[in-house]
Amino acid sequence: MISLRNLSYYRGDQQLVKDANLTINAGWKVGFVGHNGTGKSSLFALLLGEFLPDAGDAMVAKEWRIAHMAQEVEALEQSALDYVLDGDTALRSIEQNLATADEHTDPMQLAHWHEAFDSMHGYSAMPKAQALLAGLGFKQNQLTQPVQSFSGGWRIRLNLARTLYQPSELLLLDEPTNHIDLETVLWLQEFLKAYSGTLLLISHDRDFLDAVCSHTLHIHQQQLTLYTGNYSSFERQRAERLALEQSMYVKQQAQRAHLEDFVRRFRAKATKAKQAQSRLKALERMPMVHLAHADSPFSFSLPASDKLSSPLMTLKFADLGHGDKTVLSKVNFSLLPGMRIGLLGPNGAGKSTLIKTLTGELRQLTGKRLVGDHLTIGYFSQHQTEALDAQASPLLHLQRLSPDSKEQVHRDFLGGFGFAGDAALATVGNFSGGEKARLALALLAWQRPNLLLLDEPTNHLDLDMREALVVALQEFAGAMVLVSHDRHLLSSCVDEFWLVADGQVQPYDGDLEDYADWLKQRQSQEKALANTQAQQENPKTELKVDKKQDRKEAAEQRERLRPLKQQSQKLEKEMDKLSAELTQVEALLADAAIYEAEQKTQLQQALQQQGALKNRLTEVEEQWLELQDAIEAMSLS
Repeated sequence: MISLRNLSYYRGDQQLVKDANLTINAGWKVGFVGHNGTGKSSLFALLLGEFLPDAGDAMVAKEWRIAHMAQEVEALEQSALDYVLDGDTALRSIEQNLATADEHTDPMQLAHWHEAFDSMHGYSAMPKAQALLAGLGFKQNQLTQPVQSFSGGWRIRLNLARTLYQPSELLLLDEPTNHIDLETVLWLQEFLKAYSGTLLLISHDRDFLDAVCSHTLHIHQQQLTLYTGNYSSFERQRAERLALEQSMYVKQQAQRAHLEDFVRRFRAKATKAKQAQSRLKALERMPMVHLAHADSPFSFSLPASDKLSSPLMTLKFADLGHGDKTVLSKVNFSLLPGMRIGLLGPNGAGKSTLIKTLTGELRQLTGKRLVGDHLTIGYFSQHQTEALDAQASPLLHLQRLSPDSKEQVHRDFLGGFGFAGDAALATVGNFSGGEKARLALALLAWQRPNLLLLDEPTNHLDLDMREALVVALQEFAGAMVLVSHDRHLLSSCVDEFWLVADGQVQPYDGDLEDYADWLKQRQSQEKALANTQAQQENPKTELKVDKKQDRKEAAEQRERLRPLKQQSQKLEKEMDKLSAELTQVEALLADAAIYEAEQKTQLQQALQQQGALKNRLTEVEEQWLELQDAIEAMSLS
């Protein structure tokens, strides 16, 4: 387990954590959240022994092996596959011993090495590494390419693959979903859910945290607080705590009133109907949740240009791609004012190619790209942050765009993006990735676009900034095309999805859950096709079937499965009972009368009961899911 006792630590002159006391038990999957710069990565460094605490202790079980994802990879000549395999240093050492053994090697020593190699699953090491790389988006022909041939984003994926490959009892992951697409996020989510060790995960992707984590560790004002439950559960618990303390409630109500006013004013207007419906959805999702972000330093809007063209842009039977390579064929659509589109599609299918063509950065290979007279594009991608002047300040960047505007106007505007006071005068070259992304968004917002083209805008943004971006995009009056691996951003801000796959761009009728199912089905089909091709290349001799033996084995299989199925039925009954009790408690909590002062004791009891029921329900659901996996595995064996 991990044990923190009266722990305090600084970085430089800044105290990050003061008198922390908590325990993380073996097998827990803990999401670590809090503002950027509050000390999350520093705690990882502390657990890794890279520096000592200023007071107290941070102890990790001595027998635990720790796997930690590095943030950079050197430009190495070794292959991607070898780089991942080198992550298991103990196995590589045994392999080296076996490779250099000769006739003079002690037979007992040689036998020991072979036994160790087998116990370390050495024979399955390469298939395991290949499967990890495939899950993270690498093609088979890329596995033998040198590490130095990959871009920075793909080297980060290599680091992630190497970390996941390492044998470990404790896995420390710092922002693993940056620079990967939605398809890979979904794969990583399933991998981490199946990880048997203890996980400590820094992430700003709320849906990812919800799916993976059983606990949430929050760092705020130098305090570490451990909550039972995933990120949404943490938000509810923290919101309830703040509400009971009557802390910063006014800000949430102002946001709610703003959205309600928008719906009242534009619900009846045909041109604004979709946007009004989008705000209604936002209101439905808002209760209590945003209160957990009431102390966010970010509050900004994305004003749209007053002048509009309809359509804003049209692609007419256009082939899109690079050089002489066509990626998307016969793309034919118009972007109208108010459209809010989320692009879905597998890695490499052409989403970024489409976005770059819409911006004009890529020229279409054939067909036409027609733009309206009043089109103003706001484009955000990762290279936007690279284009910032490293020697200039946020204020100077804004002054270059509008030299005639008053400095205070610029400062007020930058304050909403977290650049208040001296931060507006800081040098961009010293900024973190998140600060650069915020500045790029601020510069985009200042130019009042009527068409937003956003390619992974949330990379490096923390949860509070992402929530502020969600609110700003919900209120944005222009059109929007969005590519993101952040499912919360997609589900909160777009009205329709388009699927980019197999060289085509088509409207997609399903939601994100349907898309996840579509991906699984597609991957199964690709795997089946690959197996068929492999069988054709290496035909096997058909074996005669012994029907009597089959019946005997089937009977034995049923006997092995019977106790598992009985236990599964028992857990299902307990889940039904817990769900019914939880429904009763939540109905009680939905009654406004319980929040009056004289009901304080009953409220506290109800909240405690709610937490206990949710925790037990989560435990039972996890046990049930493990049983289903065991039953499925046994059924297939």
